[in-house]
Amino acid sequence: MATEAKIQIHQAQQIEDVHPKFHSSLWGDFFLHHVPCPPVQYLMMKDKVEIMKEEVKKMLLDVDSFDLSDKLECIDTLERLGLDYHYTKEIDKLMCNIFKASDQDLDLPTTSHLFYLLRKHGYHISSDVFLKFRDDKGNIVTDDARCLLLMYEAAHLRVKGEEILDNILIFTKSQLQCIVDDLEPQLKEEVKYALETPLFRRLKRVQTRQYISIYEKNTAHNNMLLEFSKLDFNILLTLYCEELKDLTLWWTEFQTQANTSIYARDRMVEMHFWMMGVFFEPQYSYSRKMLTQLFMIVSILDDLYDNHCTTEEGNVFTAALERWDEEAVEQCPTYLRTLYVNILTTVKAIEEWLNLQNNKHAKLVKRLIIDMAKCYNAETEWRDKKYVPATVDEHLKISARSSGCMHLVSQGFISMGDVATSEAIKWASTYPKIIQAVCIIARLANDIMSYKREETSQNMVSTVKTCAKEYGTTVAQAIEKLRELIEEAWMDITEECLRQQQPKVLLERVANLARTMDFLYKDVDGYTDSRSIKGILDSLYVDLIN
Repeated sequence: MATEAKIQIHQAQQIEDVHPKFHSSLWGDFFLHHVPCPPVQYLMMKDKVEIMKEEVKKMLLDVDSFDLSDKLECIDTLERLGLDYHYTKEIDKLMCNIFKASDQDLDLPTTSHLFYLLRKHGYHISSDVFLKFRDDKGNIVTDDARCLLLMYEAAHLRVKGEEILDNILIFTKSQLQCIVDDLEPQLKEEVKYALETPLFRRLKRVQTRQYISIYEKNTAHNNMLLEFSKLDFNILLTLYCEELKDLTLWWTEFQTQANTSIYARDRMVEMHFWMMGVFFEPQYSYSRKMLTQLFMIVSILDDLYDNHCTTEEGNVFTAALERWDEEAVEQCPTYLRTLYVNILTTVKAIEEWLNLQNNKHAKLVKRLIIDMAKCYNAETEWRDKKYVPATVDEHLKISARSSGCMHLVSQGFISMGDVATSEAIKWASTYPKIIQAVCIIARLANDIMSYKREETSQNMVSTVKTCAKEYGTTVAQAIEKLRELIEEAWMDITEECLRQQQPKVLLERVANLARTMDFLYKDVDGYTDSRSIKGILDSLYVDLIN
């Protein structure tokens, strides 16, 4: 099945690009026909997983009797294997007990592991726990590779002003880079992943897929946990494919009727991957589908205003969307009328489904489309006026919101139903510091990766050029400065997750969005040039783990 799937996808890649700026879809109608496993096998996997879930639950109840190092190892392994979402209550209780007893006299590796897990789970453990390990010169030095890796991961949960963690990060990164090629294969693989993306910032499904392979090579692995993780991964992969089948039917009709392929990116599968990065758990299946539909519309609007419509057409179309009335279609340019109708139809279907679930916030869904259209339209006006922000700060006040991250969080909360209260949704719409940080990461990472592609375009000048102008530097130096701002934004996310009173399940969605943006814009613009992430998508949607 996998070989046949790859042949179909390869054939789709041979299709001539419709728009010179964007390559065509890598997937086409692939998911209409792709069945990862027969229904009988799927049901057998689910039955087996239910039995294993109970066995691991019993194991977790015994973990309280383990020594601290083994407790931390158990929790960490479950999280890396992607199984922790089954045991949120049990793990939360364990972490609470560990925090209460965290004043023990511990060695450096255990202290690093403890610090990482406590901060990751929202417990405010002080970085002073590392002070006792400093030598006469104020440095913390070790030549143990595993300890270096634990320290390196812990230091990435720093907040601003924690000088000891800043120093640990500089030291461990340098040391790991020097020794990585000399490490034994399993540890070498872990270190390479860490140097590319630290564990706290890693996209969960991607991390799970990578770690299952690493864990399997560990001679001390637990056979049941390994089998459990593989089965659970395959079950979720099969569920994602079912979602993509439904979405392909919707998208094919939408795209054909609205004729968006002449100017917009055809990235429906990649958009689902984006939303899966934020909501990967099985209970959020509708969240993924709803958000994929909404943000495919946002993606179309982004490309429409950027690449295709005139300023006058953009003004008219935006005004029609603000009216949000089928009769307003007559105001739209002729070629945008079917797009307008399809947008209203899609949003209406989402509203109806939410209403059937007694969701109190269905009426807020359309605000996403209207706000994003207004935002993109405003940017075309700034572009036409050749407006150049004087500072990066000024630029971000304009451009960070157009990343859509604030709206994605709000709409994501809405999709979660009763999990997110009215107060939480209102909080998200106030553009709090943690969401500002995600927007900054998204905007700066996007601009850094798309700079070369867009430097000859007529779009609004990017933060890269603004930064170079503000500080009188070269483009390369400006990019390094922007990377420093991204690091500061990550520190803000860590601090807000420790400080905020919002439920952890909601804050985790915000952090997940930052992780997704980090992944998509790590080396290239992975959404626009999705060929660069094709292998990852195959591993998450096409190839079952054996």
